[in-house]
Amino acid sequence: MSFEAGTLAGAGSFRCEECDFAVALHPGDEVPACPSCGGDRFRPSSLFGESRAGPAPTMEGAEPDWLDGARDALVRDGDYLAFEDDDRVRVVSLQDGWTRVGRSLSAHVRFDDPTVSRRHMLVYRDAESAKVLDDRSLNGVFHNGDRTEFADLSDGDTLAVGRFTLHFVHLAGERSAQAAAGAAGS
Repeated sequence: MSFEAGTLAGAGSFRCEECDFAVALHPGDEVPACPSCGGDRFRPSSLFGESRAGPAPTMEGAEPDWLDGARDALVRDGDYLAFEDDDRVRVVSLQDGWTRVGRSLSAHVRFDDPTVSRRHMLVYRDAESAKVLDDRSLNGVFHNGDRTEFADLSDGDTLAVGRFTLHFVHLAGERSAQAAAGAAGS
């Protein structure tokens, strides 16, 4: 679906079909010529979504170099979210119950970034399992590369929230087994 320059468009975000420049419009705005290349053909698009100018982060088989080190540094069994933010690796321990992820000041895991909704995602954890729930986010939650409303989490799963990729880490019996092996070897 394309809009010609000068036609009226609905509210939302559009991208130039020639150079992929993003334009946000209000209801009744005329579609301008592209400020970047002068093109006149646009397609509806998420302002923060995938763009031809830059690929979306890949999720499958692309574990970051820092993830093994972060996993090795954990000292207790449990469930964690590990991610990079401003060139720093952060690991958040998940407690039983709900963990809010978003841009809101009330979020347990907060991203001050316009690609993240104020109430973006919820992670629920109990003694049996962990689950993720999209909390009515604008750009969606992606579980292992697929958009989801609700999904069970397993060790190694990835969650994309805006421009951030979070890695779910589940440690069960590993730390106590390693401690026992270390004590037996001394």
